[in-house]
Amino acid sequence: MKRKGFYLVSLILIIVLSGCNSNKERMFKKSEILMDTIVSITVVSKSKEKAEAAIDKAFKEIKRLERLLNFYSEESEIAEINKNSGMRPVKVSPETYEVVDISRTISEKTGGAFDITIGPISGLYDFVRKKRPSLQEIHALIPLVGYKKMVLNPEERTVYLQKKGMKIDPGGIAKGYAADRAVEILKKEGIKAALVAIAGDIRCFGTKPDGGDWIVGIQNPRAGKGEDVFATIRLKDMAISTSGDYQRYFIEDGKRYHHILDPATGLPARGLISVSVVGPLATYTDSLATAVFVKGLTEGKRLAERMGYHIVAVDRDGNIHISELIKDKISLIVNRIDVKGK
Repeated sequence: MKRKGFYLVSLILIIVLSGCNSNKERMFKKSEILMDTIVSITVVSKSKEKAEAAIDKAFKEIKRLERLLNFYSEESEIAEINKNSGMRPVKVSPETYEVVDISRTISEKTGGAFDITIGPISGLYDFVRKKRPSLQEIHALIPLVGYKKMVLNPEERTVYLQKKGMKIDPGGIAKGYAADRAVEILKKEGIKAALVAIAGDIRCFGTKPDGGDWIVGIQNPRAGKGEDVFATIRLKDMAISTSGDYQRYFIEDGKRYHHILDPATGLPARGLISVSVVGPLATYTDSLATAVFVKGLTEGKRLAERMGYHIVAVDRDGNIHISELIKDKISLIVNRIDVKGK
C-alpha cells in the first residue's frame, strides 16, 4: 500500500508572534510537507537570519532521516533490511540502527504491544482504497511478526531479520525520532527555545518570548463543527504524541478499521479512540502512544507511567482519562467526547 497525501495534524500549534523590534525575541515558523505529513518548526530568536538558518538545518536533518527510514521507499535502509530478511544482516547508518535498537527495547518493555516488525501486516491494509486483508491473509503472516526474531549487532551495526518475508515498519516511531533529532540540531545552532511538530508528534524546549509555556491543543477524535480541540496542554522541555483511530481509517459495515494494529492479532486495536502520551522524548511518546492504544486504558496507563510518561486518553464511550501528574497542565474544553453515530 502506498500512502498518498498527508493526514490531519493531531495537535494544534501556538500562534506565531511577530514584532517590529529586532532586538526583542520573536517567534519564526516554517512548514513543509515531509514524512507524508505537515512538519512545522517554530523557533524563538532575536535574529531572523539565525532562526531561518537553524530551521533550514533542522529540515535538512528530517529529510535525511526520511530517506533512511521510509518503509514505502525502495531506496531506504529500511527497504534494504526488509529485502534481505532471512538471507543476511544489513549494515546501516547509526540513525537507522538507533531507531531499530530503541524499537526493540520498547517492544520488550511493552510486551510486544509496540512491535516494529509489524510490516508484513501493516502492508496489507490500504486506507486510501479502503481495503483490508482477510483473516486468512493475516493468519498466514502473523508468524513473521515478532521483535525477538530481529538480530542486532552493535559492533558491526547490522540488522538481521531471521525469517524470510519479515519486514520492519518504523511508522510508529520515526516521526518522534525525527522530532528529537531536529531539536538536537536547533540546540547545536544556538536556539534556546523551539517547537517541532511532525503531525501528531511534538517536541519543545525553552519558553515563548513572554516566558510562558508552549500551548498545544489535543484534537477531538470525533470532531464536529467547532469541536476540533477537546483540551489544551502546557508544555516546557517536553514532548507529546497522539495516536487515534481517526487519523487513517475507513468504515465498513458500520465498523471502523484504522491503522493502529495489535501485533498479536494483526487487527485494529479496540478499546480506546485516542491516546496522547506526554514525556521527555518524542521517540518514546510516539511509540508509547501506539503501545498504550494497543494495551488499553488500565494496562497502557500503568505501562506509560512506569516508564516516566503520562497519558490523556479517550475511551470508546467518550470518557476522558488523564494521568494524575499532568492534570494541572491540562485545560479541558469539553468534559466528554460525543461519540454517538461517529
